Amino acid sequence: MPINSEKPNGKAAVETKTGRPRPNQAWPLQDLFLNRELTWLSYNERVLSEAGNQDNPLLERVRFLTIASANLDNFFMKRIGGLKQQICAGVREPSADGLMPRQQLTGCLAKIASFETLRESCWQELAAQLAREGIEIVTLDSLSPPTRAELGQRFRDTIYPLLTPQSIDPAHPFPFISNQSLNLLVSLRYNRRGETTLARVKVPVAPDTPRLVPCGEGNRYVLLEELVRGNLDLLFPGMQVADCTLFRVIRNANSVKNAEEADDLVAVIETELKERRFAPIVRLEVARDMPPVLKGRLAAELEIDENSDVHQTEAMLGMSDLKELLRLEIPALLFPPHHPVDHAHLQQGQSIFQVIRDAGALLLQHPFESFSTSVERFLREAAVDPDVRAIKMTLYRTTRESSFIEALVQAAQNGKQVAVVVELKARFDEAENIRLAEMMNSAGIHVSYGVVGFKTYCKAILVVRQDHDGLRRYVHVGTGNYHPLTARFYCDIGLLSADDAVGQDLTELFNYLTTGINPRRRYQKLLVAPHRLKKVLLEKIRREGELHSRLGGGLIRFKMNALEDPDIVKALYEASGRGVRIELTVRDSCRLRPGVEGLSDNISVVSIVGRFVEHSRIYHFRNGGKDQYYLGSADAMKSNLETRVEVLCPVEAPHLQRELNDLLDLCRDDNWSAWDMSSDGSYAKRRPEGDAAAAGSQQLLGELARVRAAASTRSKKKRKAEPDGAQA
Repeated sequence: MPINSEKPNGKAAVETKTGRPRPNQAWPLQDLFLNRELTWLSYNERVLSEAGNQDNPLLERVRFLTIASANLDNFFMKRIGGLKQQICAGVREPSADGLMPRQQLTGCLAKIASFETLRESCWQELAAQLAREGIEIVTLDSLSPPTRAELGQRFRDTIYPLLTPQSIDPAHPFPFISNQSLNLLVSLRYNRRGETTLARVKVPVAPDTPRLVPCGEGNRYVLLEELVRGNLDLLFPGMQVADCTLFRVIRNANSVKNAEEADDLVAVIETELKERRFAPIVRLEVARDMPPVLKGRLAAELEIDENSDVHQTEAMLGMSDLKELLRLEIPALLFPPHHPVDHAHLQQGQSIFQVIRDAGALLLQHPFESFSTSVERFLREAAVDPDVRAIKMTLYRTTRESSFIEALVQAAQNGKQVAVVVELKARFDEAENIRLAEMMNSAGIHVSYGVVGFKTYCKAILVVRQDHDGLRRYVHVGTGNYHPLTARFYCDIGLLSADDAVGQDLTELFNYLTTGINPRRRYQKLLVAPHRLKKVLLEKIRREGELHSRLGGGLIRFKMNALEDPDIVKALYEASGRGVRIELTVRDSCRLRPGVEGLSDNISVVSIVGRFVEHSRIYHFRNGGKDQYYLGSADAMKSNLETRVEVLCPVEAPHLQRELNDLLDLCRDDNWSAWDMSSDGSYAKRRPEGDAAAAGSQQLLGELARVRAAASTRSKKKRKAEPDGAQA
């Protein structure tokens, strides 16, 4: 009984909770699907809500505020920029929910306006509470003369040399304004003649020149632009400052380059990065005190619509810079320090390959279990182990200082065959990935850039080792990037395994990635996109409905970042109509409408927003009592399933399946950081009741990891204490 959503008047036969067919009924697109952009904006509202959550420590609330602000900037660069491109190109194709690009843009801007109001109010509240803790952002005028004099000298020594004032007049064309830069628009008047002119001064925010400038004693700061504003007489001697206001621009980050026609992919990416600097502006933010005449002229010079593309605010521009406050070491205002534990099986001194071989497979839960002593250790040992013959790895995001890069270079120097598939088009990390690729190439590592036309998004490592009984493949498949910094605050899972079939599958996958030849490779266990994964997921969803009709007890549980693919959503609706219980934990965008009578009665959706970023992806099918669990980096998004190389790996060991089951249960039962989704796309946060609900799923997962580690330590001590030959 397929749900036909191709046309607004399509008929759909669905079933109720009891499996009884309902009469055919029309399901307009807007009734079947929520809008992707609007549901993401709802997620960012949930992030902002944590900034107003009095249960969070004060500086952690500031952290949530900065994350929500940075998220919004990225949304403008990627999603709003993309919608504007569609409008300019005359795209007439609606999204899955039936909205045209201009309708989506209008809806997004209205929702963003509401968000901005909430954010300004939130910052005012936080600023007042910070002031009570002795943390203040003050004006120059409020400082004592000695403090102002000290700041003036600091300005002349460390900031003034960095400034380059630029006039705006017939002899000086309007200067280029870089993306997300802070700028002062200065209106100047000659004292004698009264003529006015405009100038632009870029505020030089950088790691060495922070936005928050310490002043006087304690934790008091002046904004860098305020300090520049107070010393304009040095930049424009002999002139009178008639007006000076702050503005900021955000540029489109989408590229239209066709990589499939490129002879040199690196050159194409480098060209894209250069062009991105000059990409169209999608948003202009100006201070509330900017005169209307100057605002209009600025919009005209930047060639944007003054009514729709300009946001005027009393709040601080570039609010993500408040992350500088998080450097303050005030324990009472921060979450308790987080210390990951070593995985229970990796506490012993034996080789990690022996541990994996003996265990068969290990499930890793980050950041509760240490990334350094598991995944990084896996690669470090492979680099120096004389029995390791080859290492193959995918890299989407990492850092130059990563131990992964050091280990890969060391492995190549030790004569091992090392191949790395680098995704050059990892958004906003393109330049860094090009530098890393060049560095690894020069070290003798075989670097490739994946398959033309598809992003390489899967996270996998393959180590080929000469064991005593022949060559053996050891693998790691994960849900997160091989990035040691994000591993500290992203909730991800991974599998270390010596499963021969999985190892053979990864061999096939890497051969495909390094050659691009023969996409129709045979895989025994891995589900690989773009050629097979989506088809198999749809088959498994349909099968769950068929098994439920015969046996009952049907259950589907997904945990992911986003649920956007219309075909997956329709398949879930159909399974719900057959009576299958469907539990979805979706962090941000979700097109599916839960709890609609006759359509999704049996579907519930929750979103977890907590201290750590929810990033793991798990797919669970009850399968008539023969449970199937998969993990990987693939969200149920059209882009992931159709235009990226993705991998889902089965987790087959019963004890590891129980761990995943516990994880999913904790997310569903979370009464601290879970939000329940309604059929209209709105969310309501659960309210904890009593002491039993005083911890969220993330805290409980951390406790479980510590319990497993402690039990392993006790077991190890017991074995050491036993006399030789004693039997446990």
